[in-house]
Amino acid sequence: MTRIKPPPLLPILTSGYLTWKVKTYEKKIFLTFDDGPTPGVTDNILDLLDRYDVKATFFCVGKRASQFPVLYQQQINRGHDAGNHSFSHLDGWRTNSDKYIADIRRADNIIKSRLFRPPYGRITPRQAIKLHNNYRIIMWSLLAGDFDENTDKQSCLYNVLNYTKPGSIVVFHDSERPAEKCLYVLPRFLEYFLEKDFEFGTLKSIQ
Repeated sequence: MTRIKPPPLLPILTSGYLTWKVKTYEKKIFLTFDDGPTPGVTDNILDLLDRYDVKATFFCVGKRASQFPVLYQQQINRGHDAGNHSFSHLDGWRTNSDKYIADIRRADNIIKSRLFRPPYGRITPRQAIKLHNNYRIIMWSLLAGDFDENTDKQSCLYNVLNYTKPGSIVVFHDSERPAEKCLYVLPRFLEYFLEKDFEFGTLKSIQ
């Protein structure tokens, strides 16, 4: 089963280059989605967010944004922020740094954002140092676990209800495989925290 929270020391050791949570005393959550846009998934998520008047940050894969430009633009038009999730969804641990960074810059042609999240959360220290001056590298406080085949939808719901805190950066996925779990958990997650007077913010506001 996937580790849903980072190891305790990792955010401390990498805080100079990577953002794992937002320092705030306010009851505010930063909701994010990775790997889209995906027809039949992203549009349903956008409708849900509209229903609850919540804004989020979508870390988009450049190749998919170029394939579905109308859906990508809908995210922006409906008040959400976009982040760069690379063009080809490369694994930084297994990719030459120059090739990895070139792939991210290729996505810049479509996704106009200084926010970057490494695919799979995998980035080397060398890559992080090279990217740091041009991007804010966003990791996470909590993974919903919707992408994990060994995690059912009730476990995903338990994860986000029990471990989300003020300043948490929470990750869901707007791609095909996690769609059923994401669309089950998301409205329940939003209702739970809105009833507790939490707000949802986009990550662009913290740059």
